[in-house]
Amino acid sequence: MTTTFTPEQKAARLAMIKAAADKINARKAFKAKQAANAAKVIRWTDVDEKPRRKKAEREFDSMIAKMDENYNQWTDAPQYAEKYYGERYRDTTKFDNEWN
Repeated sequence: MTTTFTPEQKAARLAMIKAAADKINARKAFKAKQAANAAKVIRWTDVDEKPRRKKAEREFDSMIAKMDENYNQWTDAPQYAEKYYGERYRDTTKFDNEWN
């Protein structure tokens, strides 16, 4: 069964099809523009932002590492004990190896 349209119905139908096609084309253009903008953002992030962030992280890590240093710590405990405790230190440690 074939349907025949009146000229007004055919014009309305063609106008509706044209409006739908325009809407689809506008959506495609918007998505293409959105993808191009996303590519710009990704490129900016990779080229400009990440190296700057890495440099800031390195600077922060070095600052924290400096805070972890204990300047009051003696690196050689036997010298410290000898200097400040002398004879008492020698009396305490002279039998240390007899346990084995």
